Amino acid sequence: MRWEGGRESENVEDRRWGGGGGGLPFRIGGLGAIIILIGGLLLGVDPETLFSLLNGDQPQEQTQHQPGYGQGYGSSRPPQAERQATQEDPQKQFVSVVLADTEDVWQQVFQSSGRTYEEPKLVLFTDRIDSACGMASTASGPFYCPRDHKVYLDLAFFEEMKNRFHAPGEFAEAYVIAHEVGHHVQNSLGILRQANSQRAQSDERRSNAISVRLELQADCLAGVWAYHADRTKHIIEQGDVEAAMNAAAAIGDDRLQRQARGVVVPDSFTHGSSAQRVGWFKRGLDSGSTRQCDTFASNTP
Repeated sequence: MRWEGGRESENVEDRRWGGGGGGLPFRIGGLGAIIILIGGLLLGVDPETLFSLLNGDQPQEQTQHQPGYGQGYGSSRPPQAERQATQEDPQKQFVSVVLADTEDVWQQVFQSSGRTYEEPKLVLFTDRIDSACGMASTASGPFYCPRDHKVYLDLAFFEEMKNRFHAPGEFAEAYVIAHEVGHHVQNSLGILRQANSQRAQSDERRSNAISVRLELQADCLAGVWAYHADRTKHIIEQGDVEAAMNAAAAIGDDRLQRQARGVVVPDSFTHGSSAQRVGWFKRGLDSGSTRQCDTFASNTP
């Protein structure tokens, strides 16, 4: 993946030298978790509502004004040491460049419909973090918190991708970031607030089914990002797409359940099967259109 020398986002918060307190977790899009508390849209919702981003509609304010459980501690290093550490930290530079790429793409897409894209923050942490959505650990995997509009990432997850999921590669790592930013795009469209309302009225099976569609939509939106980022900056190199699809397949619910339990229980899926995740990511990548990301249009996504 070509990223060196790219613009670095100013929206990266480095809390790797701090810690967090308590709280109950409520997270969207933890890729490393098999079961997470997550909402989705009501099945069969009007696609035009989902994709008002493109047709110019103005969805209602989506921010969930809920009391948080506290914030993680900031870096314990002085500013000068922090800047020096950043300059000597290629992983943080990579994450900052990828986040900047998502900002550029979604700013352009939102602007084309007369809207303004509110950029999310990306928080780097180590071991555990106290987010506005509660306490989380490295085991939770990357996640998006709609309460504070932040993506949370322990860079150790990238090592887990290589060693546990056998899904190495920078573009695979970029896909993970873009997937979580995809949840922020959904939040910006008012989807997550509506999702919470529907989830409160759903049994576990229905909630899981809605969750799968929401996660597959985020995969598709990650593909849309990759399409536009490559078209404008030519970031994709040979083997990158295969690496991203391998990562999507590696974290499919069926593969994770088979590895953990030896059996697959589709009704308990929260993210989708390997084939589904690969298919929807590729659909976004091939089309570059969020209109192609309507995972709610058919009975089987």
